[in-house]
Amino acid sequence: MVKVIGGGAEFDEGRSGKTLLRTKITAEVDGVRSDDEITYGRYSRNNALGFAAARASAPGGKKADAERLAAVIKALTGREPGVYRMKDGTIEIICSRAHLDGLKRYAELADTVESWLEATSCR
Repeated sequence: MVKVIGGGAEFDEGRSGKTLLRTKITAEVDGVRSDDEITYGRYSRNNALGFAAARASAPGGKKADAERLAAVIKALTGREPGVYRMKDGTIEIICSRAHLDGLKRYAELADTVESWLEATSCR
């Protein structure tokens, strides 16, 4: 069971000089509350991709944290994100442009997401 408590978005310049969109979501999944952040950037061929990492310090460890975050993303967007275990043991959650479009349905995120898409578009 997923209960979304709050959320927001802002964009800023990352370490690489790219303008990044940071979406923050507070949710409760199966009684575990978490504050998660998905960071979107424009990458090859101007694709918008979002990344989040599972935390080892979360209740149940990285795997449980990744499953909870994937459940939140699916509940908000209607699409499951990609969940990948990296060689170094980290678990990365990857969201596509379709997920970002799903997040635009929410008033708390819509204006900032649309502004970021306009600010980072290639003309």
